[in-house]
Amino acid sequence: MPHFIIEHSTNIADKVQIPELLEKLHNVAVETGVFPLGGLRSRVVPCGQYRIADGHPDNAFVHVSMRVGSGRERETLVAACERIFEVITDHFGPLQDAGPLALSYEIRQMDKDLNFRKTNIREHMAKRAGKEA
Repeated sequence: MPHFIIEHSTNIADKVQIPELLEKLHNVAVETGVFPLGGLRSRVVPCGQYRIADGHPDNAFVHVSMRVGSGRERETLVAACERIFEVITDHFGPLQDAGPLALSYEIRQMDKDLNFRKTNIREHMAKRAGKEA
């Protein structure tokens, strides 16, 4: 954990540059010192049915949600969120300069008692790096 979920209107699908965005998000998340690389997951959900504001076909949106495990202090999460949102706004700056684009980002802490996980990704990452887990 954390998981990035990126939703966007399909009218900008050819301009979103998903691989670059995912790399930037993973890098900044690790750079914050708050989130471990082995827990990062990202997925993208293009939204083909939407209505934004007055319904003009040029209106577009990108919403990034980040789900994280519980236990981190609010101030720590706020600082990390501010840095991550900077990366998001920088990435989409040219697109926003070119037309109507609503950018949003939120973080949600998952309840530790209602969150179940089973993963072996860290062990495989360690093997690929030639280390013991």
